[in-house]
Amino acid sequence: MSIPSTQQTNPIAEALGIEFSLSADGFPVARMGALVLAMIATPAGGFLASAILSASRPLLSLERGDFYGHDGSLADEAAFIARVIETALHQRDLHDLGRVQARMTCSTPWGMSQMATIYGAGIVSHVTAGHGGFHLSPDGNLAVPIALRNETCWYEEDVEWAAVAHAFPDLFTGYERRAADETIRHHWPEFWETVHGRPLSSGESRGKDRQEFERIHAGHWIVTSAILSEHHAGMTEVVARLGTEQGIDDVERRYLVDGIEYAGRGPFGFVIDEARHQPYDGPSSFVGWSRSAA
Repeated sequence: MSIPSTQQTNPIAEALGIEFSLSADGFPVARMGALVLAMIATPAGGFLASAILSASRPLLSLERGDFYGHDGSLADEAAFIARVIETALHQRDLHDLGRVQARMTCSTPWGMSQMATIYGAGIVSHVTAGHGGFHLSPDGNLAVPIALRNETCWYEEDVEWAAVAHAFPDLFTGYERRAADETIRHHWPEFWETVHGRPLSSGESRGKDRQEFERIHAGHWIVTSAILSEHHAGMTEVVARLGTEQGIDDVERRYLVDGIEYAGRGPFGFVIDEARHQPYDGPSSFVGWSRSAA
């Protein structure tokens, strides 16, 4: 097991003050101040778990029950070490940035602000009961590239935050900048290609792959809902609409598709093969299903 000697053999980990060891149960652990990370084994490799523990608690005494959460899959110990170092660098960058937290009486698109973090002048992140995101001043919003800009000056925390990180990289950690670049690659592929000066290949961007799927299948029947058939064993009953640009009044067709075949559908939907899948007009497993004339 290589983990115990990692701190001595990895100068970055040593410089960051990371302590590696094995737990009482034999899984790899690493301490960064009060934060302790662990690699919990699974048949596919493992996943990252964490705990906030006293610095006086020996790593060798830790057990599975000390850890909580599931912070992503890990292929092997090398991936665990890389995640630990990434986390330590992120913590160091956060300390150096010195963000200020404050309570502000402020209405956001997601509700009243419960806590705000000031990243810089006119750049504030708000947390609400259910969601959150950034608010930029009008002048700050002009720094966001037009392709990414939200004219409302509000940027939700799941995707749009990446536009803020791209516009103000010095206010974000290295980890956050890499995450923002990945988000832009998936959601604004044309902009990413312009910034990086190269085209994205198939599989590199969910957004670009979806665009290609929609272009290829613009004239095909695409499944919009599915249910295991109660009337035909091993079959899945599906409802499909023509094309990927669909409206509420579009004509619908039902089909029966082999259950195993349907289970292997792609990430953007199941495409009906009209040479093999015949329209179905028999008893339905959908409650209250009705259709317009097809």
